[in-house]
Amino acid sequence: MKKDRFVKITKGDAAPVVDWDLVERARYAAGLKGYVTNISAEVLDGEHVVAAYHDLYQVERSFRMAKSDLAARPVFHRLRDSIEAHLTIVFTALAISREAQTRTATITLADQQITVPPRVPDDIQRLLDDLRGGH
Repeated sequence: MKKDRFVKITKGDAAPVVDWDLVERARYAAGLKGYVTNISAEVLDGEHVVAAYHDLYQVERSFRMAKSDLAARPVFHRLRDSIEAHLTIVFTALAISREAQTRTATITLADQQITVPPRVPDDIQRLLDDLRGGH
């Protein structure tokens, strides 16, 4: 069982007690979030550090997609040209997928959400299927 964050248990105490100092520190810091970087403020100010951190989620999401949906790994190539060609295809497919995601609409009516996929012309859909290996 996970220990309650604000409860202090010591060997000499008969019963657990509330750590009021920790409670006050948590109240003081409630709603605050800090970012640590080795980039100086002259190069990147605080607002841009926070924006870059928020963009990091998109980068991580793209790499997860590249590894899973786009089957970027494993790479069984040995020659540099083959490896670069493989990664070029994977990242091209990733760019197309991300663009398709941004064109997908989500409509909320009352308590229902409806996702409307993008209209993809038949020739482009065949190309996407070929890239995915579904021909």
